[in-house]
Amino acid sequence: MSYTRDPRVDAYIDDLPEWQQAICQEVRDLAHAADPELSETVKRTVLPYFVLRGNVCALLAAKNHVNVFLYDGAIVPDPEGIITAGHGNKTARMISVRQGEPINRPALLAMLRQIIANNRAGGWRRIKAQG
Repeated sequence: MSYTRDPRVDAYIDDLPEWQQAICQEVRDLAHAADPELSETVKRTVLPYFVLRGNVCALLAAKNHVNVFLYDGAIVPDPEGIITAGHGNKTARMISVRQGEPINRPALLAMLRQIIANNRAGGWRRIKAQG
């Protein structure tokens, strides 16, 4: 898959253990597959963010897992049950992926695409206010 890479995101991923690199790269590829206009950047000094008219998702490697933060205001359906934390969070929910666990690629891709569609429609805050 071809997309513009931010060297700061490369540096973040390259500094991780190999198993975390694989998870982060898989999520990175999925984020870019969700929409070719998506871009990546670094916020909060070092954390990789994927944005398109607002935050879509972010990565945070922890000691024994990788957190994928989905910036959806908890309005994107999760029929596959891939969200592991932050169910009631007003800004972002989280998927924790541990070593050896597969990512539900179709479910995550669908959620990323819906977050992007919501961002294009004015963002989850606006959508919630209208609902």
